Amino acid sequence: MLTDERRPAPAAPPPPVEATRRRRRRPWLTIVAFLSPALVLFLLLVLTPIVVAAYGSFFNWNGFGAPTAFVGLENFHRLLVDEIFVGDLRRALLLVVLSLGIQVPMSLALAMLLNQPLRGRRVYRMLFFTPFVLSEVVTAVLFTMIFSPNQGLANHITRLIGLGDLGATWLADPDTVMYSLFLVISWKYFGFHTILFLAGRQGIPQELHDAAAIDGAGPWQAFRRITLPLLGPTIRLSVFLSVLGTIQLFDMVWVLTGGGPIRSSETLAVTMFQEGFKRFHVGYASAISMMIFLISLTFGLLYQRFVLRRDLEGAITTIGDRR
Repeated sequence: MLTDERRPAPAAPPPPVEATRRRRRRPWLTIVAFLSPALVLFLLLVLTPIVVAAYGSFFNWNGFGAPTAFVGLENFHRLLVDEIFVGDLRRALLLVVLSLGIQVPMSLALAMLLNQPLRGRRVYRMLFFTPFVLSEVVTAVLFTMIFSPNQGLANHITRLIGLGDLGATWLADPDTVMYSLFLVISWKYFGFHTILFLAGRQGIPQELHDAAAIDGAGPWQAFRRITLPLLGPTIRLSVFLSVLGTIQLFDMVWVLTGGGPIRSSETLAVTMFQEGFKRFHVGYASAISMMIFLISLTFGLLYQRFVLRRDLEGAITTIGDRR
């Protein structure tokens, strides 16, 4: 028979069911409290405009009053045969090809150069990143003055090298205006991609390059066999941002050229603005906005599904391991 000293203590009574439920609800209440402001803003500023634009795209609507003239898919059919819209798609494709073929490789090469032990490389990094800090409107105004036909810097340089007033026609010639726009876009964004690549390069352990050097690998072999594969996630992210930014390009083009000359530099967003706020074809402009949304959404989903899949799976696995 057990004595009082050896007798086990009675088990604690189980907590009440209601108290357990309250403890389980507390984390969810905290999550909802912190997410509610962001969700409200997302609902008002993102989802609501998408729904309104989708609804308005089925009407012949001038933007005043409630839309009443239902036309179904007529606005979308008009897009397919509209030479301006088809031209916008071609110009967007041209900018994408130039960005991926020139801007991204040049940014990568510059990042590799800035990663070397150069004197004053911090100053160089700051100078190359400075254009990205400027807004698109400020950049467009700056290059409007540079490409000015009379006193512009571009025209002055072409005169000095014996090309006459060639710099005055870069934004006025339909054959050169898109390449001039690409020059401005590259000046604005190449610093961002350079810093992105530089951050990715500095995340690669130096021991890998030291081991490659010991094995007799040269700089080009080390770059091709080590640096480039390990920079794959950064390169894929840079390509993703470049394509989406090109599809949605508006403010820089609007301030710099207004879509001219002869609508030869219009982008999808500029055409949407022209149709909606200049010609008051709000129903048609809503259809253009939905096409921009669908093109961006389709590209984003397919790119994440087939290109960023390994990167996203690695991130999710890492998060799961940390938990």
